[in-house]
Amino acid sequence: MKFNNALKDITLYEAGKPIELVVREFGIDAASVVKLASNENPLGTAPEVANTILAHATKAHLYPDDSMHELKDGLSKKFQVDTNEIIIGAGSDQVLEFIARALLCSDDSVLMSRITFAMYEIYAKQLGCIIRRTPSYVHKADEFIEEYKKHKPKIIYLCIPNNPIGDCMTASEAFRVIDAVDSDTLVVVDGAYMEYASYKDRDCSISPSDILKYPNVIYLGTFSKAYGLGGMRVGYGIAREELIGELGKMRPPFNISSLSLAAAITALKQDDFIQESLVLHTEQIAKYEEFANQNNIEFIPSYTNFITYLLDEGLNSTVVADNLLKKGVIIRNLASYGLNAIRITIGTKAQNDIFFGHFGYEIGAR
Repeated sequence: MKFNNALKDITLYEAGKPIELVVREFGIDAASVVKLASNENPLGTAPEVANTILAHATKAHLYPDDSMHELKDGLSKKFQVDTNEIIIGAGSDQVLEFIARALLCSDDSVLMSRITFAMYEIYAKQLGCIIRRTPSYVHKADEFIEEYKKHKPKIIYLCIPNNPIGDCMTASEAFRVIDAVDSDTLVVVDGAYMEYASYKDRDCSISPSDILKYPNVIYLGTFSKAYGLGGMRVGYGIAREELIGELGKMRPPFNISSLSLAAAITALKQDDFIQESLVLHTEQIAKYEEFANQNNIEFIPSYTNFITYLLDEGLNSTVVADNLLKKGVIIRNLASYGLNAIRITIGTKAQNDIFFGHFGYEIGAR
């Protein structure tokens, strides 16, 4: 059987290891496993959302409202945009797929930071496109503008703040990039972690309504992080109506489930839960920064719900991640990105204390 030649150069996306794997491979009780690898909300989801999911379970045999009117109406009110300027996806990465399929042809190029969300590259490579990257692994406006002028890519991806390492371009710098490109290039502002960045520093805050004056910019958001719905897979894109209309041609019918739709509608109303999540995160990430400073560990200042520790030559990220895994602590090894680094999702106080204890042992053994 002959497959598309473009597949030869694609590396599979590496998801965070599930709890089930640790239980299966190391015989650790599931209740003892601490998962700090996939940037999930440590508080879970709001109780009202869980109740909504249970209430709608008896309707699982029914297709969802394919217009997704109630969810779009909620997003419309929240962000002061029109419902025709919104598209819903099974996670914001499905909207990324719509974008790639709608715009890219073989030999087009796309531009992204040296280290950023892997699906930008994967969707582009599926279509035979050329990948361009800025020299730095953090987002720098001047580098994006320079690479744009050289190569005139079809799409520029700005991950604000940036997954998987946590840096964040300010809003003014992002708009400096946007203002430098012409209308033939689409700029994707991926705001999957924007709730955390906005809470930490208003200078990094970008609202979807901010980008609607541009015909060639789309904002992406998700319910997977701050809202605690990673398992339900709901994301959205917001842009001018003309662009959303073209992306809608890529969307399959009923692309999110009835349970996911109901959960997202309820989650959008849980302002108190989001505030509680952000307060907990802010308190706990300060402890990670303090721990790093006390142990002479370099870290990337984070605007997300995770932190990246850059390890010195005395520690190997693969060895550290594997050792912690055997103890039931799941973190993310960033060796595949060319970094001797680990990424840790900020958990509850109890979860974080367990990480500090085990990682402290690794530091002492170096």
